[in-house]
Amino acid sequence: MKKAMTFIFAVSVLISFAFLNSCGNSENLPSDDYLDNDVSPEIRSQLNKSISESDLLEDTELENKTIKWLSDWNINPDSSGKTKPIEVAVFEEKYGGKIEWIQCDYESRYEKLAKMINSGDGVDFFYAGNMDAFPKGAIREMFVPVDEYIDFSSPVWKDIKEVNDSLIWNGSHYCTVVQTTGDKVACVYNRKTIQEAGLTDPAELYANGEWDWNAFQNMLQKFSDADNQRYGLDGWWFEFGLIATTGIAPVSIKDSRLVNNIGSPEIERVQNFMYNLNQTGCVAIGVGDYGWDVHPEYISEGKLLFYPVGLFEFYKEETQWKEKFGEDVFFVPMPRDPESDKYYTSVGMEAYTFVKGGQNPEGVAKFLECKRFTLLDKATKEIADNQFKNDFNWTDEMIEMQHSMQKLADENPFLDISKGVSGDCEEIIDENLRLSAKGVPWSETYDAISPVIDVYIEKANKNIVLDTEE
Repeated sequence: MKKAMTFIFAVSVLISFAFLNSCGNSENLPSDDYLDNDVSPEIRSQLNKSISESDLLEDTELENKTIKWLSDWNINPDSSGKTKPIEVAVFEEKYGGKIEWIQCDYESRYEKLAKMINSGDGVDFFYAGNMDAFPKGAIREMFVPVDEYIDFSSPVWKDIKEVNDSLIWNGSHYCTVVQTTGDKVACVYNRKTIQEAGLTDPAELYANGEWDWNAFQNMLQKFSDADNQRYGLDGWWFEFGLIATTGIAPVSIKDSRLVNNIGSPEIERVQNFMYNLNQTGCVAIGVGDYGWDVHPEYISEGKLLFYPVGLFEFYKEETQWKEKFGEDVFFVPMPRDPESDKYYTSVGMEAYTFVKGGQNPEGVAKFLECKRFTLLDKATKEIADNQFKNDFNWTDEMIEMQHSMQKLADENPFLDISKGVSGDCEEIIDENLRLSAKGVPWSETYDAISPVIDVYIEKANKNIVLDTEE
């Protein structure tokens, strides 16, 4: 649940989870899982052709060709089965660039970052796609503005300028969004289970514009029968996946100020919807004999109807995702809020921050422009798609559905900044906005937490350094 990362499909074939050794290693070297699975000579030749024929990337020579990346996951190839990401290959070909991975674990990554900043070790960039880096890191002066190195009005950035401008803090861009992403939460299910239960395939409902909360709830109520080991909804992702379909984030940013939205009618509506799911026996996790352990394997066993989760679960070798979910697994977006004006979905971001004291901000800017290039250049994007298919053996139907989810994110982008306020604020929102699905009326939760969230937001808006949590 806390290791929620978002992934770009075409540009970020690179990002698949590798749960790695902790920051306590005496050397900042890749683990034995690191595999230099390079792209083929044919692909490099195609990339060189695309680069030479495009004017998106500036012709310049990097004085320092190495950029230092601190993270719990490796941009370079790893044990997940992925080939070298296309954007890394473009960075190599265009600028002779290299990414040095400084390994740490997820829980202590901010502690490691602070130590490296204080010691002057020169970390260059840090991942912001977990949604907890901004604006917290800017307030604490861990990150620096990027405006000297990135021109968001330039051809390579202009398509994403509006999103980046929506995150301006104190007049500057501290967070560089490469792309909003639509794969943050998908509704995973077993087609054989759906068929045997006499239900309509959610993919068919989605294609017909009929996949909404009502269809979702009707299917859950028809299927759920705990006495006969037929469970409805499992996992730690569905609550915020459903909240996102309202198009209103618990905390957003407007005019460079954080805003508390949990008192909105939309949040109240989705909380009441989740409470009703609980009261009608549709929620499995934490109810009765089910316990608090998630059971994704129940998807393959036909015991569970829906298991919402990030698509990172499928950004692995085919044997890995089929072992977890079975042969008949498929996925769709979370169901549409029937009262919303648009089809909103969980929107993540492929985003990065420039670290204070970094020694090569120019190199990071050029690498991020290479990532943008892989999105904008049609031939390069096609290479990335084909590489993804080869690495993880997705079907064309899976790729089409992921593309459709991405389209929803592109058309209706909005970002939840609640994790970026402070660790305490993140914990309060994460724990309490799940309670309706566990049988607690929303009115009780709202009255208890809204004033507390206001305090944290007020501190952040005043740029007061918050108590350290990480």
